Amino acid sequence: MRKIKLFWLLFPFTVMLYQEVMVAQKKELPRSQSSWNSLSGMQTPKWLKEGKFGIYTHWGVYSVPAQGPNATWYANQLYTNPGGPERKFHEANYGTLEKFGYKDFIPMFTGEKFNADEWADLFKKAGARFAGPVAEHHDGFSMWDTKYSEWNAARMGPKRDIVGELSVAIKKRDMKFVTAFHHAENWFYFPTWDKRYDCSDQRYSGLYGPIHEKDALPDKEFLDRWKGKIIEVIDKYDPDYLWFDFGLELITDSYKQDMLAYFYNNAVAHKKEVVVSYKFNNLPPGAGLLDLELGQEPELTPYDWITDTSIDDGQGWGYVKGLGFKSADNLIDNLVDRVSKNGYLLLNVGPKPDGTIPDEVKEMLLSMGKWLQVNGEAIYGTTCWNVAGEGPTHLEKSGAFNERNDISYTGQDIRFTVKDNNLYAIVLNWPGENVLIKSLASKSPVWSGLYPSEIASVTMLGDGNELKWGMTKEGLKIATPEKRPCDFAYVLRIVRKRPY
Repeated sequence: MRKIKLFWLLFPFTVMLYQEVMVAQKKELPRSQSSWNSLSGMQTPKWLKEGKFGIYTHWGVYSVPAQGPNATWYANQLYTNPGGPERKFHEANYGTLEKFGYKDFIPMFTGEKFNADEWADLFKKAGARFAGPVAEHHDGFSMWDTKYSEWNAARMGPKRDIVGELSVAIKKRDMKFVTAFHHAENWFYFPTWDKRYDCSDQRYSGLYGPIHEKDALPDKEFLDRWKGKIIEVIDKYDPDYLWFDFGLELITDSYKQDMLAYFYNNAVAHKKEVVVSYKFNNLPPGAGLLDLELGQEPELTPYDWITDTSIDDGQGWGYVKGLGFKSADNLIDNLVDRVSKNGYLLLNVGPKPDGTIPDEVKEMLLSMGKWLQVNGEAIYGTTCWNVAGEGPTHLEKSGAFNERNDISYTGQDIRFTVKDNNLYAIVLNWPGENVLIKSLASKSPVWSGLYPSEIASVTMLGDGNELKWGMTKEGLKIATPEKRPCDFAYVLRIVRKRPY
């Protein structure tokens, strides 16, 4: 009886103590301020470090003309380069620009076969761990139901909330959701100062951007709308990843800071990890993740990074009629290369205007998924090793706009990853009866510190049988299986133990 009375006497104090602890815990949650001092300490999410590979889609009004070399820059070239191939194509197929402007493509952008669940299923089967759409490109056409403009996919064209439907479908399949933003460049993408064309008509400014002098800087109305659209997407669809294209250099620091602080604080409120990526020096180091368009680092880096590249065999980004596609072998080799150097891959897919994904693209993505089913152990959840790898293309120059796109690897190129006690040596081409890993030789100038007495076993993923091996002065020599366990990029699992 006394114990019961004591409990009730102490109960109010227990509640008060609990409340104080909870308040203290809430105060301890990191809250970002609108300053670079506060925003420059962001950490890469665990889900990205482990997931490595994602897919995003360039799908919009530009998918209708579907002209290269870059589908997403068709409209810019159409208006600004009268003698260019885009203008010649346009006039031959649609008439003069004065009579048929970019806005007139919108009714042709029907998306009648778009199925968010089918897209998400395909991306999941491809092995992607994060995925999503371009929310708005330079052309000013929003792919979600926005209050900031009538020029959006929910009211025109497909008349569907594309971002919203993909948000539900992708999250339902346990992938993180990406939204990509290119709309900062809408300020100069159309020559709104050129009175000859419809882009100078105030009625269409919601699409083409505000009318201004050629060399003017973005005004407050434009900046407010730029930020407002991003905040709206954050509030409505709760993305895990905000991807930004070039153009952030046009946005003042205060607007970028406010937007980032809102995104990061929203993540804290929802107890989730998020990431922002940017190009060149458009954000200070630490405020987001550096993105290398169409490139990769030549060496292992102490910082992590991501690269976006396109599945098409060029730089079409959106769907381009007649443009070929990379091979699955090339795509996987370059995924492996990036992961070995502390990078991640965001692969672009360009659907057709009706919303279907080209059959060749489906084939490539499913081939990647098939490879990852066998070899994903060497990609997902791994970290870099002491060296990235070895091979003749190992030291080629890389980076954004290096005009190289993805490397075609030849010879005995090898890349390394590690997980727990496993060292993975990924041989990008079939080596024949034996593979020689030179950087594991104790006399190698780049010796990575592997003792022969550390090696407990060597197997090839997909095969599973122990392989014969021996350490020579040239390197670790391993006998390969008689039958190849997959079609490309062969993973040797070297299980390690304590040497003494």
